Amino acid sequence: MAKDLFLEIGCEEVPAGFVPKAMADMEALMKRELETARIEYGEIVTLGTPRRLVLAVKGMAERQPDAELTAMGPAKSAAYDADGNPTKAAQGFARGQGVDVADLKVVMTPKGEYLAAVKSEVGRDTAELLPEMLPRLIGAIPFKKSMRWADFDVRFARPIHWIVALFDGVVVPFSFGNIESGSASRGHRFMANTTFPVRDLASYLEECERHFVIPDPEKRKAIIRQEIERVARQAKGNVLADEALLEQVAFLVEYPSAVHGTFSPDFLVVPREVLITSMREHQRYFSLVDDQGKLLPGFITINNTLTEDPSVVVKGNERVLRARLSDARFFFDEDHKVKLESRVESLKSVVYQAKLGTSYEKMERFRELARGLAGRHNPAVADKAARAATLCKADLVSGMVGEFPEVQGIMGREYALYDGEDAAVANAIAEHYLPTQAGGELPASDIGAFVSLADKVDTICGCFSVGLIPTGSADPYALRRSALGIINIILEKQYREPLSGLVRASLDLLAAKATRPVEDVYRDVLEFFRGRFVNLMADRYPSDVVDAVVSVSFDDLVEAAAKIEALAGFRKRADFGALAVAFKRVCNIVKDGVDTPVDAALFQEDAEGGLFQAQQAVKGKVEGAVERADYLSALTEIATLKPAVDLFFDKVMVMAEDERVRQNRLALLTSIARLFGRLADFARLSA
Repeated sequence: MAKDLFLEIGCEEVPAGFVPKAMADMEALMKRELETARIEYGEIVTLGTPRRLVLAVKGMAERQPDAELTAMGPAKSAAYDADGNPTKAAQGFARGQGVDVADLKVVMTPKGEYLAAVKSEVGRDTAELLPEMLPRLIGAIPFKKSMRWADFDVRFARPIHWIVALFDGVVVPFSFGNIESGSASRGHRFMANTTFPVRDLASYLEECERHFVIPDPEKRKAIIRQEIERVARQAKGNVLADEALLEQVAFLVEYPSAVHGTFSPDFLVVPREVLITSMREHQRYFSLVDDQGKLLPGFITINNTLTEDPSVVVKGNERVLRARLSDARFFFDEDHKVKLESRVESLKSVVYQAKLGTSYEKMERFRELARGLAGRHNPAVADKAARAATLCKADLVSGMVGEFPEVQGIMGREYALYDGEDAAVANAIAEHYLPTQAGGELPASDIGAFVSLADKVDTICGCFSVGLIPTGSADPYALRRSALGIINIILEKQYREPLSGLVRASLDLLAAKATRPVEDVYRDVLEFFRGRFVNLMADRYPSDVVDAVVSVSFDDLVEAAAKIEALAGFRKRADFGALAVAFKRVCNIVKDGVDTPVDAALFQEDAEGGLFQAQQAVKGKVEGAVERADYLSALTEIATLKPAVDLFFDKVMVMAEDERVRQNRLALLTSIARLFGRLADFARLSA
């Protein structure tokens, strides 16, 4: 009979960014626990608010099934001596498994005969396993930062205050730190600070809403969306779409309600990005716009309570925002007194990184890279790219960016336009920071793309040059994000820019700063890019296809991506498995290949001549398709070689006794391997 599990972890307010990941981790951990314990289950549900994490498992089996477990031991040859007596290896293995040596069995494996201990395990009741499983799960939830409290030897994101754990409505008894599991949850901290009993998930959701808690994040988001749209209509405006803010706010509250506030229209002289950023980043306010998208002097904030007098809440929020916007207006007015170009000199006193020099030195390096990129891909904008590179970091020493770092680049654009700079240059100043996150917006203009690429390449090569290399999850200079940004920009813009040349150019400019051998840095940087590119492509295409192409070359990212796409499509052919086997056989035999021309006079079998003629017939077609970047056509032409390859292996002994004949046959296979080796390493493809 299937039963349901319910678990709630109640705690002090967890940071909003921690909750979604914790929900996903709880589900993954529970799946692993159940599968390890051989307990069948149905749907897993996770919910979360700032004060509680919830896990429910539906349709769990009452009991583990009985199991026969096989543990592999030493090889038979090492387990018995010449007289057939068990050695210490066999005795130790038997002792470790809790069985007699006589009970060990000999089993055949691909590596030969090995000893094995086969044990029968009687299944346990699920209710008996859960008190062991649940505290282990709670302690295993990974948080970016966790803490201990009092003198308890447990860690969690925030101190835990209650735990509800029920299996088929019965409490699962265990403790975590000083908290004993039970069946009572708690309502909203301010509007219903009382306990209530829980029977199962359905009763929990019902009681939570009666106690002013919405445990389901998706329901909270829907409520918030409805609330802000309702309030916006009343304010005769529209909500500025911001899904990221909606996601964040949903994990800041348990029972959302919205109110509308205003600010003085005088502040609208400040660039809208500054106003929006100030409201969004510092106050978590939603901005309002009119039907034309023009910013209105108002905002919507989400409360965690229903207030008796909303005007009090509104006044408090307006007062806080007024102070922030007054600061922004002050810095905006003060910054206009100094031209952006005049601030460039001040970058000489700004340390970018102790070993890599000042921001001015960094700017000089990536300005050269940007000019070079423009010269190769759009020479008409080379001067503008250099100008944008010169100015793009100048706003870092402005008062506005000093107070509101989130608007770097944006203010550079605004100040450049105010100073009369070319609009394309000003726009590139803002674009060069893009993308700011995975999957984020990319520079739209070539000028912005060139400066962005140059800046990011200098950052990566500079850090690697002085030993600041990402390790594990530690990446303080966001080099992985920069590398992905470079890859995505190149792919989006279809720049045929060899990474090796770009990295070499950057390292040449960094020569005076480097503390590591340049060849080591060059190798490490390219391998770093390779890893990021492989990860990106593996999210879209089969990993063996990505590996097969990248192992040949990835220097030209546009070419490599096109080959991966073509090979992934080619892989869908019904006869792909047979093709892969045939071509892998060729690759495995020749390995490094034979660098001698094929001599038709040395052919002894018709199949040799047949393969040679087939290869000659398609060679030009394949090379032409590759030159046109029509890689799917090239692969289709190569596929026509399969019958000739199969016949060759059926009729011809490659490793002939005659040295000249053997080498000639290897040379023929090498010519085949190198033909499709221009596209991928077929030996790396799974059939």
